[in-house]
Amino acid sequence: MKKRLLTIFAGISLLLMLTPLQAAAVDRPEEAAALIERGKGFYAKEDYQRAMEAFEEAVKLAPNVSEYHVWLGRAYGRRAESTSKWRFLSALSLAGKTRESFERAVELDNTNKDALLSLFDFYLEAPGMVGGGIEKAEQLAARIEKIYPAQGARSWAAIYEKRGEFDRAGQRLRQARELEPDEVGHLLSLASFLSRRGRYDESDELYQQALQLAPESPDVWFSRGKALVRSNRHHNEARKLLERYFEADLPADATPRSEARQLLRQL
Repeated sequence: MKKRLLTIFAGISLLLMLTPLQAAAVDRPEEAAALIERGKGFYAKEDYQRAMEAFEEAVKLAPNVSEYHVWLGRAYGRRAESTSKWRFLSALSLAGKTRESFERAVELDNTNKDALLSLFDFYLEAPGMVGGGIEKAEQLAARIEKIYPAQGARSWAAIYEKRGEFDRAGQRLRQARELEPDEVGHLLSLASFLSRRGRYDESDELYQQALQLAPESPDVWFSRGKALVRSNRHHNEARKLLERYFEADLPADATPRSEARQLLRQL
């Protein structure tokens, strides 16, 4: 009997010792998820400093969730963009953290489309001093194409356009549409590209198709409005679309309203 009691007491003692750790392990993901949602709210309001702080805390609590690192990288990137040109070193530091966050997101889940595309955009657009570079973008585009062929085609199109190889860029964008004909994002990418090349009739036709396919899509409104402003055409249509975008209920990862506001000021 005494031996049995000792065994029971030992089991209870061990349970009491483990319970706080187990509770912490259970609570941390919930706390992290709440912080991510809080950060998304700040991010949507373009309060990137507070979004960054919330995402940093979330990543500390749940360091192995790929999507959390994507959000943290986005916040770092937006904060770097909004940093004063007089705080050059601070912007460089934030850019480095952006890359590190996206790379960590891909490391944690090499099939995470958001992570792959975010890292690709960084490599393609960022200077070498912060870890960007077209060669890195090419390597990642090849990886993306193996997993997501249509997105891979669009990634290669961005590379070719940056190099000035416009025919190859257009071919790749058309390939993306062929692979996923119902994906409006591919349609918008091609329409926007054609507008940048001054091929307005083709671009307008594709934008009309996009508006018919997804008439309530803020992405369509913004892309069309931006194309019209950049080409200095159809100002009334551009204003209506951008104002509609500005007033819409947007997801947290949508193009910031401030970009629509800047375009409206050009009309």
